[in-house]
Amino acid sequence: MSVIEVANIKKSYGQGDSKFEALKGISFQIEQGQTVAIIGKSGSGKSTLMHILALLDQPTSGEIILNGQNANNIKTKALDKLRNETFGFVFQQFFMNAKDTVLENVLLPLKIAGISSKKRKEMAMEALRSVELDDKAANKAANLSGGQKQRVCIARALVNNPKIIFADEPTGNLDSATGEKIETLLFDLNKEKNITLIIVTHDDELAARCDRQIRIKDGELIEEASK
Repeated sequence: MSVIEVANIKKSYGQGDSKFEALKGISFQIEQGQTVAIIGKSGSGKSTLMHILALLDQPTSGEIILNGQNANNIKTKALDKLRNETFGFVFQQFFMNAKDTVLENVLLPLKIAGISSKKRKEMAMEALRSVELDDKAANKAANLSGGQKQRVCIARALVNNPKIIFADEPTGNLDSATGEKIETLLFDLNKEKNITLIIVTHDDELAARCDRQIRIKDGELIEEASK
């Protein structure tokens, strides 16, 4: 079953002579539980595409169908709720509040969702256990290593039991050994929980681990490969 259907997505910025077409009519489908790499050089449009897939940005034209529902027809408040309940995000930049504890950082999506204090603490600790960082729950985020910070981000992405995790260059700021551990953790979660994993990367080795590779060049889909 398709969890995301992309139908002729276009995205442009500016007007007239200064108009720039970031995406030029891209279409594909992603099935539940698949691991998908979106590959391309800097400026290819891959991050723009991810932001549109994750409903963080709107296309200029075309449609995103999420679980059979056209995202164009969902009102802003309902869209925010849907995104918070359905998606988890892991970015190259960790986007953590350095002054807060590890637990407080992981709790954030649950706080936004309005889950009770006791319940969200239980859920956050469970997510931290899944990335083997429950012993760091009371530590300040600023005191963690890069690999530990990325594991906290994965715990935060997992905490709301998402159907889809978006990972934007998830190992870009890590050394190769730590990056390998993070990759393994993400793929293990995909297998264990049947989470659809969508990874934006320029790393061909990481992309090769995915079920599918969607290659973007100059805003166009130029190649799609599957295992």
